[in-house]
Amino acid sequence: MKKIFILTILLSSFTFAQTTIKGKIVSKEEPLAFASVFIPKLNIGINADENGQYILKDVPKGEYTIHYSFIGFKTQKKNITTTNENQLTVNINLEESHSLDEVVVTGTLKAVSRLETPVPVEVYTATFLKKNPTPNIFEALQNVNGVRPQLNCNICNTGDIHINGLEGPYTMVTIDGMPIVSGLSTVYGLSGIPNSLIERIEIVKGPASSLYGSEAVGGLINIITKSPETAPLIYADVFTTSWLENNIDLGAKYKIGKKVNSLLGINYFNYNNPIDNNNDNFTDVTLQDRVSVFNKFTFNRKSEKELSVAGRFFYEDRWGGEMQWNKDFRGGNQVYGESIYTKRYELLGKYQLPVSENMYASFSYTNHDQNSVYGDILFLAQQEIAYGQLTWDKEIKNHDLLLGIAYRYQYYDDNTTATIQSEKSKISSFFIQDEIKLAKKHSVLLGARYDYNSVHSSIFTPRIAYKWKPSPNDVFRINVGTGFRIVNLFTEEHAVLTGSRDVIITENLNPETSYNINLNYLKKFQFENGIHSVIEFSSWYTHFENQILPDYDTNPNQIIYSNLNGYSKTYGVTGNLELIFPFGLKTMLGFTLLESKNKRNGITSTPILTEKFSATWGISYDIPKWYLSIDYTGNLYGPMRLPLLGSLDPRSEYSPVWSIQNIQFTYKKITHFELYGGVKNLLNWTPNKSNPFLIARANDPFDNDVVFDNNGNATATPNNPYALTFDPSFVYGPNQGIRGFLGLRYILN
Repeated sequence: MKKIFILTILLSSFTFAQTTIKGKIVSKEEPLAFASVFIPKLNIGINADENGQYILKDVPKGEYTIHYSFIGFKTQKKNITTTNENQLTVNINLEESHSLDEVVVTGTLKAVSRLETPVPVEVYTATFLKKNPTPNIFEALQNVNGVRPQLNCNICNTGDIHINGLEGPYTMVTIDGMPIVSGLSTVYGLSGIPNSLIERIEIVKGPASSLYGSEAVGGLINIITKSPETAPLIYADVFTTSWLENNIDLGAKYKIGKKVNSLLGINYFNYNNPIDNNNDNFTDVTLQDRVSVFNKFTFNRKSEKELSVAGRFFYEDRWGGEMQWNKDFRGGNQVYGESIYTKRYELLGKYQLPVSENMYASFSYTNHDQNSVYGDILFLAQQEIAYGQLTWDKEIKNHDLLLGIAYRYQYYDDNTTATIQSEKSKISSFFIQDEIKLAKKHSVLLGARYDYNSVHSSIFTPRIAYKWKPSPNDVFRINVGTGFRIVNLFTEEHAVLTGSRDVIITENLNPETSYNINLNYLKKFQFENGIHSVIEFSSWYTHFENQILPDYDTNPNQIIYSNLNGYSKTYGVTGNLELIFPFGLKTMLGFTLLESKNKRNGITSTPILTEKFSATWGISYDIPKWYLSIDYTGNLYGPMRLPLLGSLDPRSEYSPVWSIQNIQFTYKKITHFELYGGVKNLLNWTPNKSNPFLIARANDPFDNDVVFDNNGNATATPNNPYALTFDPSFVYGPNQGIRGFLGLRYILN
């Protein structure tokens, strides 16, 4: 009996032996209160206490990987083996992964820590994009402070991106530093960049023409794609909304032989459910059928130098208009519709030269074909842009030099009377930049770019930046620079084509020039209770000459384009606050106050569609015990002046204060999967709620019943008491109310 009892005890100890794992989680010898500890294989986890101490009890015998994580720090994985010991001690030191330590390339065309660059650069990672899932990059930027996606048409939902109150054409969008989104694609190309392929987005607010040339007047958005080496093996993200918007993102990496790594991404978006909630017989949201295929290759060279090539194909069929419209009415004058077919090819690459010096050759090529109709107006356009650039990065004592040459060729043709024959332009460029370290805490950046344009001859754009870093957690920057922009109305101004206003171009349009000064201060805090914070403030002033703005005021029935006889200016202040708490809470808050004025022929006015103030926020809360994350995001915009059609127009001259708010819940218990869902536009806000109508004369889109006087102006009649013509340009926010969404992500590393 005694032997049986002893044997039972031994078998019991062998079979059910379990281990207690304990330890302390710190960073720089400071405890990380409430850090997360998780064993995926067992689906068990716990949070550390306020002293960073943790205890995992009753861990069975076996081999496991423990994940230690904390917001703002790099996740660390520790492999352990539990045997028959009663206790195992594992202490962990986590490293900070704050965005200030990220390497950025946009501000100076070279890799540098975000905290060290003399040019302020904001970074938004793929994690940021997941907090409010969208089918394209255009919508994803709605929660970036000082950046506003602006819809320009109630019918086809064309849009552009405003930075600090400046119109969309002043914002340059690049992919991996190459000018992909420009010209024709500024109107529709932004909707075709799949979020699943984005590693991060770097944003520079203010002129960047000295490095990037024309179009980078108001700011620069550089979309950096994932590397095939670090991307997940397989990635899938599928979601749908209660409006029956369906989005599919698929990604996979693979090898071709031993020397080629490849990343394939496919995006498909479909919305084919006409909705007219405001009862004007026009679609509230444009219907779309879109596919984008992206493939990126990196090559392993013996020299270990960089070589990458990427290509993308994009096709979209979109339409909006009267609810009874179908393709049989395309281009006719019986039922109004705006139908756009877009086909686009892109190619870009980067090659590090096989020399001892640090030299890179980069190139991009785009081919854009647009077949569109706006009612009975046919607009056919083709555009090709080829761009090549060679840079040399050289350090000489306290000088960090960057020299470059670039060449841009553009071919453009359309069927409008403004383009009698195809247009070809060539721009040859030379730029130089020198960052001089004056002392340990002081540096200055000098830069200049010279462009020779085959149409507008010589253009010179200098800039200077100064950085003072009085402590490791403080940085102060001053940037002064100039910018220029060459305007093509028929590729950048959608109002030229839609509606019934006459377009008047009074002169040959000269390039716009701007002068800008930007002050920036950033401070990083780390409190004893484990709270981390970053505060950043900027103020700016931009002065324009020769600016080309649509004049809606001189004659409400016309849009007059000319170089501004006077000047334009915009100035303001912006701030960002980021707080990371030790119990899984992260908050981001941003605000922008701005003023914009035009002086034309001695008369000062406020430009249309420029907000007085804006705010953005994001609140994220992780609950490891429930495998749940909650994201609450939103934005708020102050009044903007709106484009009315005359003194009798009953619509509001200024927009109200309005806000779009969203909430999302993400469940992460299932290995490799994330299930997410939530509600967009919680307040159910739409712009029609404060106006009698949005589209002028929606009941008569071809102006059949409009009476005009001898000067071509609409006159008031019993059938048209407000003397209006058909016009869909009265738009300042998305015309899509509250809706639910549900999605599933699959990630296999």
